[in-house]
Amino acid sequence: MNTATSEATRELLLSRIRDVPDYPKPGVLFKDITPLLADPVAFGALTDLFVELCARHGATKVVGLEARGFILAAPVAVRAGLGFVPVRKAGKLPGATLGQAYELEYGTAEVEIHAEDLSADDRVMVIDDVLATGGTAQASLELIRRTGAQVAGVSVLMELGFLSGRERIRPALAGAPLEAVITL
Repeated sequence: MNTATSEATRELLLSRIRDVPDYPKPGVLFKDITPLLADPVAFGALTDLFVELCARHGATKVVGLEARGFILAAPVAVRAGLGFVPVRKAGKLPGATLGQAYELEYGTAEVEIHAEDLSADDRVMVIDDVLATGGTAQASLELIRRTGAQVAGVSVLMELGFLSGRERIRPALAGAPLEAVITL
């Protein structure tokens, strides 16, 4: 993809992200991606970008992070001809799972994955809508490694750089790339 196309695509995507002030609480500026999802041209362009990253980094599986990451990652997996594996909040997957707790600003949370859906032969591309503080991404990367799979990379629609999530997950990336379509 050439630079002009990349910039045009970035501008298209950015124009379809709506700012919602004071949601979910006062002082927060929420980045709503539902207008992007409703626009088949914008959603298709984003899917194509993620498919290209999967190919470039040799991914064999796509992991989507709950919940908007599912919406973005599933069509990427289908279009790229790769399997899709969800990372969910604890207690949402049936059967045997691996779990990973992580710290939030106030308290802890836990995510889970079906370990049998990944193997040592897999190179996994993690896809999500936003990289904020990096807690969910970091826990997900740990889960992927615990299955024996390799991390091919992390791809997000938006990175909120002021929250320093990139620095938090850098050790868990272990040299794998982190690519954000839009950095705010």
